[in-house]
Amino acid sequence: MLTCEDKQLIQKIWGKLGGAEEEIGAEALWRMFHAYPPTKTYFPHFDLSQGSDQIRGHGKKVVAALGNAIKNLDNLSQALSELSNLHAYNLRVDPGPGWRHGSCSGGAKPHFSLQFLSQCLQVVLATRLGKDYTPEVHSAVDKFMSAVASVLAEKYR
Repeated sequence: MLTCEDKQLIQKIWGKLGGAEEEIGAEALWRMFHAYPPTKTYFPHFDLSQGSDQIRGHGKKVVAALGNAIKNLDNLSQALSELSNLHAYNLRVDPGPGWRHGSCSGGAKPHFSLQFLSQCLQVVLATRLGKDYTPEVHSAVDKFMSAVASVLAEKYR
C-alpha cells in the first residue's frame, strides 16, 4: 500500500522527468524486450530495434498512462480503467506474473508481465536520476508499479 510519503516521492521524482518521457518509456520497453525476450511475442508488428518509431510511440503511451496514474494516486482504479479494459477485452493481454504453466503443452508459457516492465523502468530511472534515485524512491516506485499491476489485473479475476 502506498503511504503518503510514497505518494509524495513518486510525484516529486516524476516531476524531474519533464520532457524525457518518450525516451524513458522507449528505453524501458527496449530493455524489457531484450532482458525478457518472450515479451516480444505481443509486439510482432513492431520494429524492436532500439529507438524505432514503434518503441518510441508505445513507450510514450506507457509513460503517459503512468503519469496519469500518478496524478490520480488516490483513485488508481478509475485512472487506469480504460487501460485495464483495453488490455483485458481488446488486446487480451494478461498483465500478471511472467510465466504460466500451459495446460495442454505441459510447458511454461510466457505472457506480458508489468513486473518485467517495472524492473526495466526502475533501471532507467536509476540511470537517469542518479543520486536522486534513493532506496526510498526505489521502494515507492516499486509499490506504485505493483499497485498499477494489481489494478490492470482486476479484469482477469
